[in-house]
Order: sequence, then structure tokens, then C-alpha cells
Amino acid sequence: MTIDKQIYRTRFGKEEMGGRIELWQVLCDHWFSRYVPADSTTLDLGAGACEFINNIPSARKYAIDHNPDVINFADDDVTCIVKELVEGLQTLPEAHVDRIVVSNVFEHMPDREYLYACLAECYRVLKAGGKIIVMQPNIRVVKERFYDYSDHSLPLTEKGMAESLASSCFALEEVRARFLPYTTKSRYPNWPVLVKLYLKFPPAHWLMGGQMFLVGCKE
Repeated sequence: MTIDKQIYRTRFGKEEMGGRIELWQVLCDHWFSRYVPADSTTLDLGAGACEFINNIPSARKYAIDHNPDVINFADDDVTCIVKELVEGLQTLPEAHVDRIVVSNVFEHMPDREYLYACLAECYRVLKAGGKIIVMQPNIRVVKERFYDYSDHSLPLTEKGMAESLASSCFALEEVRARFLPYTTKSRYPNWPVLVKLYLKFPPAHWLMGGQMFLVGCKE
């Protein structure tokens, strides 16, 4: 068993994984669908258990992850690329996808050099007018709790992430310092009806949010 499998087996039991799938169904229906048109070609970068890509309506779907288990998680309509992120992106043609969603991925990268290499490839594979959507922990908010997870290695604030996107030629369309809580093990309301209410009530984001949310566009 790889270290990644050991970590995630410890972090997410079967019961919690079931709750995460329900959570992402609500997030896709009531939040991400406004950013991802149903006729898009959509890429889930660092797809993990495919909670996002399985639940977002899209004409064509891709999932990139270095863990071969991604194939077992992905639905039949998802094309899986089992490679490290930069290498996986390099297998795709230029100007091929409409949306790239990166959820809780960049904080696992070894350094900023790899982050910028990844963003450069994201820019290359996006069509003109395509968008990258980023959600990840904001160290300005979560502070030392960022390191509660042993595989977190690259801390960023929303300003640092915004600068990284802008330096990679993306036009910033949205920058939120606080969106979802830092972890599903927090006080986050996991019942679907409460998740819907949370998404509709921005003051709750400022009270409970520990993750940033950004949208960049390839003009």
C-alpha cells in the first residue's frame, strides 16, 4: 500500500466517504454548476475519489491523478489519466478543455516551481475564454491548522494564489478569501438542506470558511 493510500484510509473511513459524496452532489448542483456549463469539456485536476467530476454535468469529462485508484472511483463517462499532474496535463492537446477545477490539490505540491509548471500547463490546455476554478485551504485563516494534515506542504493565502494565477497569464474573475470550512470534520453542516442554506448565506462563509475560492480566465 502506498503512503497516499495509507493516509486517505486513515483520514476518510467508509462512512465519511459516503458523506463526502452527498456533500459534493449538493456543491455541484448548487454552486459549481454556475461556473461549469453543461456543454463544457471539464477537467478535474487531482481528482482523488472523483467526488466532483462524477457529480458535475459536462459534455466531456477528464480526471487526472497520480493514484491509479482514480480509475475505480470514476464513473464510466470520465476519461482517467493516471500520471503526476504536470505530466498528465501534457498528454492533453492545446486549447482542449473549457473548465479546470482544482479542489484541495495545490497545498500538496512540493514547491512553488511545480505550482507554476502546473498553472502553465493549465493555461495551455484551456480554450480561449476557458476558466480555472481553485478551492484550497487559506493559511491566513487556518494558520497552524494547515499542518494538521501530514501531506500539506505548500501554504498559500488567497493573495498568493491570486498572484500565482495572474503571473500565469490568467485574468482574475473572482477571489474569495473564505468559502467552505477548512475540513468536513469541522462544524460544517453536512446535511444537504443545511449545505444549501450555507451556500446561499455569504455571512456564514466569513464565519466558518477556511478555504479560499478563486476563478481565473484565459482571455
